[in-house]
Amino acid sequence: MSDTLYVDVIFPLALPMAYTYSVPAGLINDVVIGKRIEAPIKNKLYAGLILDIHHREPTVGKTKDIISILDTVPIVNRKQLELWQWISKYYCCTMGEVMQAALPSSLKLESETKVVARYDLDEIDLTLTDDEYMVAEAISIQNELTIAQIQDILNRKTIYPIIRSLMDMGIVSIKEELIQKYKPKLVSILYLNEPFCSSPDAISLAYELVTKSDRQSRALLAFAQVTRMKEHFCPMHDVMAIAEVDSSVINSMVKKGIFTIKKEEKSRVSTEIVSVDDLPKLSEPQRKAIGEIRGYFDENKPVMLHGVTGSGKTRVYSELIMDALAKGRQVLYLLPEIALTSHLVERLRANIPASILVYHSRLNNNERVDIWKEVSNGANIVVSARSGLFLPFHDLGLVIIDEEHDPSYKQQDPSPRYNARDAALVLARSHGAPTILGTATPSLESYYNVFKEKYGLVALAERHGEAVLPIISLVDLKKSKNDKRYDGLLSFELQASIKLALDDGEQVILFQNRRGYSPNLTCSMCGWVADCANCDVHQTYHKAIHMLKCHYCGAKQKKPRHCPKCGSVELVEEGYGTERIEEHIAQYFPEARLARLDMDTAKTKYAFDKIIHEFENREIDILIGTQMIAKGLDFDNISLVGVINADGMLRYPDFRSSERAFQLLTQVSGRAGRRAKQGQVIIQTFAPEHPVLYETVHQLYGSFYQREIAERKNFVYPPVYNLIEIQLAHKSVDVVKHAATTFAELLRPKLANRILGPVEPPLARVRGQYLMVLLIKFEKDPKIAVQIKSLIETSRETLKTIAATKAVKVIIDVDPY
Repeated sequence: MSDTLYVDVIFPLALPMAYTYSVPAGLINDVVIGKRIEAPIKNKLYAGLILDIHHREPTVGKTKDIISILDTVPIVNRKQLELWQWISKYYCCTMGEVMQAALPSSLKLESETKVVARYDLDEIDLTLTDDEYMVAEAISIQNELTIAQIQDILNRKTIYPIIRSLMDMGIVSIKEELIQKYKPKLVSILYLNEPFCSSPDAISLAYELVTKSDRQSRALLAFAQVTRMKEHFCPMHDVMAIAEVDSSVINSMVKKGIFTIKKEEKSRVSTEIVSVDDLPKLSEPQRKAIGEIRGYFDENKPVMLHGVTGSGKTRVYSELIMDALAKGRQVLYLLPEIALTSHLVERLRANIPASILVYHSRLNNNERVDIWKEVSNGANIVVSARSGLFLPFHDLGLVIIDEEHDPSYKQQDPSPRYNARDAALVLARSHGAPTILGTATPSLESYYNVFKEKYGLVALAERHGEAVLPIISLVDLKKSKNDKRYDGLLSFELQASIKLALDDGEQVILFQNRRGYSPNLTCSMCGWVADCANCDVHQTYHKAIHMLKCHYCGAKQKKPRHCPKCGSVELVEEGYGTERIEEHIAQYFPEARLARLDMDTAKTKYAFDKIIHEFENREIDILIGTQMIAKGLDFDNISLVGVINADGMLRYPDFRSSERAFQLLTQVSGRAGRRAKQGQVIIQTFAPEHPVLYETVHQLYGSFYQREIAERKNFVYPPVYNLIEIQLAHKSVDVVKHAATTFAELLRPKLANRILGPVEPPLARVRGQYLMVLLIKFEKDPKIAVQIKSLIETSRETLKTIAATKAVKVIIDVDPY
């Protein structure tokens, strides 16, 4: 053991391990796990996080000193670090990648390169080019400039040869400086000075000082009104607003010694508590469900709340949240998508008299840091998308995972490719917090855990109040087409039902899980198809912007007037996206008010909220959308839901396609008839005999589960077995095929028949990278899982040492979704 104190530090970079630094004597007393430090790495300065403190001298290389400690208190607690380590090990990623995902951007600092003057320009006897002289002169005046500032001065991006030349001549030098990104919000607080605040009578002395100024008198009265003289300070803005004066009036009163102005930090986050008048009464099924849930909580079991759409799960959650708050503990409420937060928070605030924070990626960086601080200080309730599980909770008392089946809980890219549902269960366990997973269509993984008695099961089989489940019917498009009762978009049955709903003043939802105008643009003369130049997919035509767009890489091009191959003008738009459906529905029902809800019309949370509020206020008659309309929305005037074509979901080449189809169809059907009147759902299909459609129509989740789990077991798929997907990518198809074969050869001797592939995936090229895939299927045994993951990571490192394959990107996806 050494006398020197060392710290192991992680950085928000994909580094394979923590870096060890020595601690200078002057910083030893300030070193704490979870604090950020400033340290050099790869010729730059970064804010790293202290992971461990020890006296073990590193066996390799000479350690560098940390430069400074950035925090007075830890920004990350031990339970967070335990979660990060679990994610790193389970999902085969580095701690740095987890840190990158977990911390708000403003807490991840790196240095900015600055060019510094070494001599005054007048002292230099050298011949400089015009560009060199311009840069040298600017630096001599400013003393230092950033790279971006020099680029602006020269109006060019390539400036490094000029900087290198000036450095070689000794005119400038380079330094790295850590840049603080977070800026606290400061507000001016007005303090009443002595002797005016010592007694109620003393304030009269202050009034005597302002009697000759009407505006100053108003300001003093406004201060008294805001504070009611119970406190002797308040925000300066409030006084100015009430008194209708500007800052010059307040400054004059400061000079007279009446006030002092102090700048104080204020959170950008509202922690306002909305008062609740009368809570909605619990139904008997809800009351029974809450009792059963509490019983499972006493047994330390997570609970699956399997409640049909409209059964009142949110009201049940509210009671459980109040239980946690009564014990002084915090609550994390996870949702799969940002878009659902506003709608849900409104419903929660109607039930819970407590402050509710909303956390997601669309907040700006400063807002995210403010919420981070509020949670660290004990904020009551956080409603969040998956990133909320990384917040610094100190005493979680309840974790709610709503719509637990949703694939959006799985992070796809970049690493860490974690599933927030599963990680939240680990987080809850570390806090000793009960967990509830709620859904109308449980994932097979969660329901499998129910049958294995890892989870308790509580059911809400009926809709709340007078509402009843909708009538679901199938329309056979083959038969309708033969009978000429189908025009390629709407069957006669769906058209008639829409008209009836509109005549009755009711609302309609039409679901098509494909955005854009047309999925394919083809030439009827030569068969040319508008393909993406970077990916093996067709580009989708978006009529509103007259562009062809790839939904994988984002590449765009104008729609051609002529076929690029044969010159023909016979270009045909094939298929229906939501944009085209909206156009055709407007022709069918010209008097109806239409809106579309997809990633094109709801690019921001505010655009989504606007459409939802207009629909809720009955300003929209027909809402056409993708899966965004299938999740968590609760309106009382929807009498009809139409599914334009269910077949695309059923035919997708993925072992989960039946599960996803059942979930989506059930969820979107649940939007219909949420109150007293029974709703109607019409599903159009060319395959009415498909078992998933039968199970959806008759709402037979049990039958669906039994049939699907038997297939998963038979073909060795999750949740009966574990699955790891390894994807290799490179710009050369030959290189990636060679790398995939080599990788498989490294794995196969120890994995035998557990490994499948390599094969090309259905989408064999994305963003200019050719792809190959390996699948590893293995028993649900933690020891086997650890050994296989270790073997995979070792093989990946071996691949990097081979000259022909070291540039190949290897992506390890544990529990792919």
